[in-house]
Amino acid sequence: MPRQTTAIAEIPQAITRPIPLHRFCVAPMLDWTDRHCRYFYRLMSRHAMLYTEMVTTGAILHGHPERHLQFNAEEHPVALQLGGSSPSDLARCAKIAEEYGYDEVNLNVGCPSDRVQNGRFGACLMAEPELVAECVSAMRQAVAIPVTVKSRIGIDDLDSYQALVKFIETVAGAGCETFIVHARKAWLSGLSPKQNRDVPPLRYEVVFELKRDFPHLNIVINGGITTLDAARELLNHVDGVMLGREIYHNPYLLSQVDQQLFGEDQPIKSRREVVESLVPYVQEQLRQGVRFNAIARHLLGLFHGVDGARAWRRHISENATKSGADEQVLMRALEFTV
Repeated sequence: MPRQTTAIAEIPQAITRPIPLHRFCVAPMLDWTDRHCRYFYRLMSRHAMLYTEMVTTGAILHGHPERHLQFNAEEHPVALQLGGSSPSDLARCAKIAEEYGYDEVNLNVGCPSDRVQNGRFGACLMAEPELVAECVSAMRQAVAIPVTVKSRIGIDDLDSYQALVKFIETVAGAGCETFIVHARKAWLSGLSPKQNRDVPPLRYEVVFELKRDFPHLNIVINGGITTLDAARELLNHVDGVMLGREIYHNPYLLSQVDQQLFGEDQPIKSRREVVESLVPYVQEQLRQGVRFNAIARHLLGLFHGVDGARAWRRHISENATKSGADEQVLMRALEFTV
């Protein structure tokens, strides 16, 4: 039966006032933003919108959906990102996601990897806006939760603003109201996924123009954002920002988000308090058979940029995979920090 796991946590109760869900988002990152990572992030920000790793429709329909979809109730708001191109399969998976309790389903139209292209989904779908519209329409008919799309500004030689406008118009016509746009084009041949995150130039002005031309849509910008000052500036032009790798490598940035971008006046937890808040969760997960390193690996960047960061990382890296490793590894690592 679909379920969300629960844990003993020091996470504030659900928000009672309406907030813009996409004002600040943490990107879906393969092999990184699993449920343990997202729980850790939620200890630092209760407003950030969190996204799962991309999960293919095949993994849900023909694999082990519980392994891919299980999450902690404390993670809300949380969205499931799907990879696929079959409207019927995506509709079935969206319905399953809704039954599991996800707040949103997001369709990946931005990943440029060969594996994704071979499955006819990801960024290559930007060349088929009508198919994407069919997928969105099918999902929206199946669920009551929002269906959103994450894309690039273009692919290969299909990178004119007119082509992007056609894509947005077509998919919005199927009922998609929120577009998360990575402000780079993608080269589907010749560049690796890693190179596609860095080599094509950032073109924020294209996403700004989208917002001006589609003021009724919720436009979220992604790509190359590394500071909250930069995020705040971008919010003068678009509805939301999404950060990925910077958050993973410097997760404590999240501790400032609620105050700086959402106007919260709650006290900010210190890094030590974040670790201490995580301990009950670690203990509960270990009782359930989770390997300690599956959680600890996401904490390596917590002390990024401060004294003791290297010793923190080294101690966890050297000890988290040992037999019997538990929360004491974290407590011992804290002794190396200021």
